[in-house]
Amino acid sequence: MTDTASDVTVPAAVPAPHPAYDRARLVAWMAENDVAQTTHDHPAVFRVEEGLDLKADLPGLHTKNLFLKDKKGRLWLISAAQDTVIDLKRAHRTLGSDRLSFGNETLMWETLGVRPGSVTALGLINDRDRRVTFVLDQRLWDADIVNFHPLTNTATTALDQAAFRRVLTLLDREPLVVDFDALD
Repeated sequence: MTDTASDVTVPAAVPAPHPAYDRARLVAWMAENDVAQTTHDHPAVFRVEEGLDLKADLPGLHTKNLFLKDKKGRLWLISAAQDTVIDLKRAHRTLGSDRLSFGNETLMWETLGVRPGSVTALGLINDRDRRVTFVLDQRLWDADIVNFHPLTNTATTALDQAAFRRVLTLLDREPLVVDFDALD
């Protein structure tokens, strides 16, 4: 009698996928692609209000970034100027989505390769399956310099507008640009 149980391979538990890019690889990718940037290290910042004193010395427009999911399961990343008011109860109509709520940490990690507090437009580099629709505040589209976390909330990366648009071009991402200040 043969023991067939020993011939069966039991798959190991599959860990959560790791993002292709972390801060170091992102910064190296930008250098390799001639994207001029300046990255400033600082203590971890989890909410816009926590980093106001740190940002005061950094030129450019600072951001808040919302990772959202609608009722139909579509994923959204809204990047806006840090003081922009975004009413999620009304924004969905402008975006052409179903009602919006915050996406969970697992989806955030799987799609953008970031944890809560580190959501950033630069996380789109990890969205290889293009699951996330990118929405950009008009004020960021028009700003001379924009500041985003480089996939971690312990630093801020400044990009002039040409560099930011180069990143979007390299990622083949065209944002849906919305003037949140003009919405009722």
